[in-house]
Amino acid sequence: MSDNSTPENKNDFIRNIIRNDVKEQKYDQIVTRFPPEPNGYLHLGHVKSICLNFGIADEFGGICHLRYDDTNPTAEKQDYIDNIKKDVRWLGFEWAGEARHASSYFEQLYDWAIKLIESGDAYVDLQTPEQIKLNRGSFKEAGVPSPQRDSSVSVNLERFLAMKNGEFGEGEAVLRAKIDMNDPNMNMRDPIIYRVMHQSHHQTGNKWCIYPMYDFAHPLSDAIEGITHSICTLEFEDHRPFYDWVVEKIGFEQPPHQYEFSRLNVDHTLTSKRKLKQLVDEGIVSGWNDPRMPTIAGMRRRGYTPEGLRDFCDRVGVAKADGVVDMRLLEFSIRQSLENTTARGMAVLKPLKVTITNFDEAVKDWESLKSDSVTARFDNDNNALWLSQPKHPNVDLGVREIPFTQTIFIDQSDFEIEPPAGYKRLSPANPEIRLRNSYVINITEHVLDDDGNVGELKATIDPKTLGNNPEGRKVKGVIHWVSESLGVPATVRLYEQLFNVADPSSVSDVHDALNPNSLTVLDAIVEPSLANTAPESRFQFEREGYFISDEVEHNAEKPVFNQIVSLRDTYKPA
Repeated sequence: MSDNSTPENKNDFIRNIIRNDVKEQKYDQIVTRFPPEPNGYLHLGHVKSICLNFGIADEFGGICHLRYDDTNPTAEKQDYIDNIKKDVRWLGFEWAGEARHASSYFEQLYDWAIKLIESGDAYVDLQTPEQIKLNRGSFKEAGVPSPQRDSSVSVNLERFLAMKNGEFGEGEAVLRAKIDMNDPNMNMRDPIIYRVMHQSHHQTGNKWCIYPMYDFAHPLSDAIEGITHSICTLEFEDHRPFYDWVVEKIGFEQPPHQYEFSRLNVDHTLTSKRKLKQLVDEGIVSGWNDPRMPTIAGMRRRGYTPEGLRDFCDRVGVAKADGVVDMRLLEFSIRQSLENTTARGMAVLKPLKVTITNFDEAVKDWESLKSDSVTARFDNDNNALWLSQPKHPNVDLGVREIPFTQTIFIDQSDFEIEPPAGYKRLSPANPEIRLRNSYVINITEHVLDDDGNVGELKATIDPKTLGNNPEGRKVKGVIHWVSESLGVPATVRLYEQLFNVADPSSVSDVHDALNPNSLTVLDAIVEPSLANTAPESRFQFEREGYFISDEVEHNAEKPVFNQIVSLRDTYKPA
């Protein structure tokens, strides 16, 4: 948890309600729940809900359940269920007891549906789905009662049993709550609470051919589990009257209460499971865990940290009104979590060959010329000077060895024949610069390829500058480099936002919001310490940004790195 996660310094309206409930000893224990529908992978919006529900339970000495509201077998998969567990645990939370399923309560929910029929509060409607939708009315027009609305209890019980026994096809009959077809809240106009679905369920198999609607199963599942505070996002505010109606009609002595908070909206980010699934199904992304996806799986593969995501949610806070959060705040939190936890290393993303013409002569007396602060060894077999450097300048993360050889690579952008104004790296007019962790280099020649581009540089090094400042002159600038012969070829993926529209949900066709430059794949070269690591190892590529070795494709022979975030941004959080 983040350092500011104590209940005393979090004064959002939900915590204040709970704080008052605790003071009045309203409940024996605070019980919350995170209730995802297993019809897709969890996304950034769910992170806020997870942090809130599990965080509140932790802060107030309560417990939090993980419950799958699995009432729609046509959209649900075991893969989604498994990954939801993985995501919650990766974020740093653990639920009380075993993970729960609304489907475990199907027998009880069926009995309560019978109870509503017997009390005259539910009836079987035989209208077509199109007729039900049409007769529901609008915000300006009252609804039209179903022809079956006033059927007797015995007839409704008989019809509901026939639904359960598979005597109706899908869309031929539904069970509706009998409330008020004139209610200004459309959710109270005799909402459907059971429908026929001849589908096998991933938990109950073929036991049922009728399934409860989410709005019926959800509040009753909360009540069964003794949830004290049912916390959800604002789009469910209009559903709260039916939530209360259901638990009241069933007759719970201490029913749960629903509280709504603003959902997490981040610019250039889409959190519609349906549209995210479309991107997966159409192959626009490589899968739910594509690093460009705003899913937890995607963010994990991208290299985001659970600490950074929790800090982001703390900074966003909990409010009652919807708003849009700047993506740069998320990147700021991720960057903050990486600064003192990631080893440094050098990677050249766009290699430009540099041949050091005086290498043998200059390195010959390295031991007598080096600074006392330099630790190194010479490898005769590879004609390489291995320089020992800390993995982090301020935190003890150990040391790494960097091979310095006669031929190295620098980044193409670090040499310009005709540099722009303000350019402070190598050029014919400014041929001298320091190679990080090693010598000062002087470019003596640039060689053009057949296309007229710079294909190679030739240079000399000042042998007295290994860990020392040059005598009689000031060298401006430091660049990174990698050995040509002992560096390791690697695939590096750079990312931009997946969507180039600030609000992708406002675009009717998701294709129109896609950023064609969301992924750039480079053939880079990295120092050996970066390649010889396990998947999901995070690094700061010096002068380039933060990167993670890919959890799926990375290995020492063929390293693959995903960009996490850039090194810095101008964003300053309040």
